[in-house]
Amino acid sequence: MFQSLLKEEVSQFGQLKKFPGGTEILQEDSYIKAIPLVLKGSLKVMRTDPQGHEILLYYITPGESCIMSFLGGIHNETSKVKAVVEEDAEILFIPVDKASEWVKKFPEWSDFIFRLYHKRFEELLTAVNAIAFQKLDSRLLQLLKQKSELYKSKEISITHQQLADELGTAREAVSRVIKQMENEGLVKLARNKITLL
Repeated sequence: MFQSLLKEEVSQFGQLKKFPGGTEILQEDSYIKAIPLVLKGSLKVMRTDPQGHEILLYYITPGESCIMSFLGGIHNETSKVKAVVEEDAEILFIPVDKASEWVKKFPEWSDFIFRLYHKRFEELLTAVNAIAFQKLDSRLLQLLKQKSELYKSKEISITHQQLADELGTAREAVSRVIKQMENEGLVKLARNKITLL
């Protein structure tokens, strides 16, 4: 991913940690001391409103980092998002001061950060468009396809409540739409499991 001099510094200053699925590694309103670089597994980045409703913003997969963490960390601001391990993950934590220093020192790190920023911006635009312009059935099918790609499986272990949380809607609405999707032959339902057909 990176050239040798940067690789050496990443190895020297990065701290490797492993986390099981469901672990919250970044909380909203907390200060960011290190930037997560996902090596294995995945993270989901969520936003929560004052009433506790959540919505999925994007996933972070191997070879990627959280641009929101990077921006918050280098400006010494609190996090505007939370990051939760989606599937068991190995994450290399880069100290904020090093991540900031590398932008000036290593062109490939700077390029990496700008590419991430571009990708996340496009994903946020997609999320805003989906919420503003798409019906729940389209958003739900899109989320199931994302999860299928993430897990590399048509069979997704998830509850209706988890889907509702990620879509920022009510569980009853998700259950109604997913039953309709089953009737249309798009999915097959089992207990806490959905298979894309």
